Amino acid sequence: MEKRVSQMNIFLCVATLMVAFSIDSVAADSKASFEENFNIMWAEDHFSTSEDGQIWYLSLDKKTGCGFQTKDRYRFGWFSMKIKLVGGDSAGVVTAYYMCSDTGAGPERDEIDFEFLGNRSGQPYLIQTNVYKNGTGGREMRHMLWFDPTEDFHTYSFEWNDEQLVFYVDRVAIRVFKNTKEWNNFFPNQKPMYLFSSIWNADDWATRGGLEKTDWKNAPFVSSYKDFNVDGCKWEDPYPACVSTTSQHWWDQPDAWHLSDSQKMDFAWVERNLVIYDYCKDYERYPTLPPECSLSPWD
Repeated sequence: MEKRVSQMNIFLCVATLMVAFSIDSVAADSKASFEENFNIMWAEDHFSTSEDGQIWYLSLDKKTGCGFQTKDRYRFGWFSMKIKLVGGDSAGVVTAYYMCSDTGAGPERDEIDFEFLGNRSGQPYLIQTNVYKNGTGGREMRHMLWFDPTEDFHTYSFEWNDEQLVFYVDRVAIRVFKNTKEWNNFFPNQKPMYLFSSIWNADDWATRGGLEKTDWKNAPFVSSYKDFNVDGCKWEDPYPACVSTTSQHWWDQPDAWHLSDSQKMDFAWVERNLVIYDYCKDYERYPTLPPECSLSPWD
């Protein structure tokens, strides 16, 4: 596994640089201060920043975790954050980075998730991604990573338009969720969303299905953030100017409706080597697969 991941690092280094240059050349840089972009959702005493205010920390102890959300809602765009995850024995701890249409996880919410599942020391960190439409989820995928996400900051991003939703890790597409455009489709494209992040205790399910419990002797558990970047359609009631597809933004043009050739190379490697679970291959759970499973991420 170590040799395979090392080879992957070399391969992805070149491809990722190409994709990063392509995206960064058109994405707007919106790295404002924390106070300009976000509000603390709960436990303000578990939030802190570096001296210069450029790095933000959320901590979890036995008493509580902590979370923040954007002040603005968006409908479509590019959203990224650099995150360094909890190191050491983090079993039971979940760091969530997600977008949601509801501030209280309401029963009719739309939501798109990165969830970073803590581990026992020496075991690989897993990423769980999920999609909700009108309060229904069940679209989980789990991936390993090709690096240790606790050693340094890495970039986690959503690219969201009316054609597809792409989850990126360091500009590498790890998941593509297509819009079926059927009357009963499962694609979250109607409701504007806030962006959130939080750290919390989930030892009833997060590590080995809840077999590994949180060791509170290692608390506080701290996740670190910097360089929030958004280039999206900001929602303004009753409707923003980009309420429908206008092709006025780079993320809403044909090139962003499909993966590029270099992105497909990365994505193919990820599919072959890093996918741990895919709901579209879970026939015991879904004897009849959800309709979006019939769509190819390559199209």
